[in-house]
Amino acid sequence: MKLLTITIGCLGMILAASCKNQPKEEVKPQVVEVPKQIPGTPIKFDSSKRYIYLTWDDSPQPPGTMVCKDIFHKEGVKATFFSVGMHAFDIRRKRLVDEIRNSYPEFLVANHSYTHGFQDKYKSFYNLPDSAVNDFLRNEQELKVPVKIIRLPGCNSWVLDGEMKGQPSTKKVYEKLDALGYSVIGWDVEWRFLHGNVPVQGAEQMAKEVNEKFEDALTVAPNAVVILAHDRMFAKPQYADSLSRFIEILKKDPKNVFETIDHYPLIKYAVKDTINKKK
Repeated sequence: MKLLTITIGCLGMILAASCKNQPKEEVKPQVVEVPKQIPGTPIKFDSSKRYIYLTWDDSPQPPGTMVCKDIFHKEGVKATFFSVGMHAFDIRRKRLVDEIRNSYPEFLVANHSYTHGFQDKYKSFYNLPDSAVNDFLRNEQELKVPVKIIRLPGCNSWVLDGEMKGQPSTKKVYEKLDALGYSVIGWDVEWRFLHGNVPVQGAEQMAKEVNEKFEDALTVAPNAVVILAHDRMFAKPQYADSLSRFIEILKKDPKNVFETIDHYPLIKYAVKDTINKKK
């Protein structure tokens, strides 16, 4: 009887030791897939906030485009690059456009025509509305622009939800774009330049102009300011510092929110038709 008890006890110890030596089942961490944000998806606006849209024209224009992109990223603000197809004439510049497009929702690529209005020949460009529209369509295809949002080169025109306005010379073009489902975005405040790339206003002056637009309600959409500038203006360190300072001033006001232009309040058609079609 004692021998049996001892044997059973030993067997229990052996089994316990054997269980301890068994490799533990590996618990794999659960992977949660975050849905990719699609450009043009509507957002909820907060009426207590002031929305700022940094819209920079003529990319890709290195090194200015890269400098602006790095500053926006460092400051943690969103921005839109209205891009020109003919400026993406080599692999390096095409990759820069790809980087911007793929970094959404931080940055957005929008349409600024393929030839920049027949290389700044605006009168000819707008006098040939069919050719102008085809120029925008080519740019959309070449740069894979993900939204139906356009800025007309050389003029401040708007096509929004229930509103169209702009220079008479551009009317035939923006009416055709509206019929095709495009929004056209102008600007409320321009960071002007001289000699092709030298900023006129300093950071403090630009911040003052933005605040005055908000305070006087002199914007196209309430509580929303669209700022126009050009990438090449900030290629040099002293002007890059001015851009950083400008953003830092605006960020001090907790009411200010930076957004990409697909989230402008009056956008009618933001998402390209092909995005929502099921394949």
